[in-house]
Amino acid sequence: MKESRKQKEEGIEEMDLKYSKTHEWVKVEGNVATIGLTDFAQDQLGEIVYAEAEPVGTAVELEGIIGTVESVKAASDLYAPISGEIVEANEAIEDEPETINSAPWETWFVKIEMADPSELDALLDKAAYDKFCEEEEA
Repeated sequence: MKESRKQKEEGIEEMDLKYSKTHEWVKVEGNVATIGLTDFAQDQLGEIVYAEAEPVGTAVELEGIIGTVESVKAASDLYAPISGEIVEANEAIEDEPETINSAPWETWFVKIEMADPSELDALLDKAAYDKFCEEEEA
């Protein structure tokens, strides 16, 4: 799978990101993980018309729901690739859900203070995620 046009244009350091098999990307800064929806996922969903993140202060377990998106094709939940507490929620996505389509690598849902950073070890790197997406499309 080629590097996406959106990543190239925005200069995202994709090698610094981790990925879940439920199509969330994770960027780690210190003990805080920023989480968003991958380009692959937004492309599969199509035009996103609604998005909502879980509120600040929510304790999340591994694979707990951290947000919701609805598109013209389907509705889907976002799942926490790590456990912890939501310390920041991107409320702007509620008013402008289309930014998830136009800038998926810049548009985050929540920031989670990690309870167990070792959970990151179970996530995929860019090469493994690309392979996973290719297999899912097959």
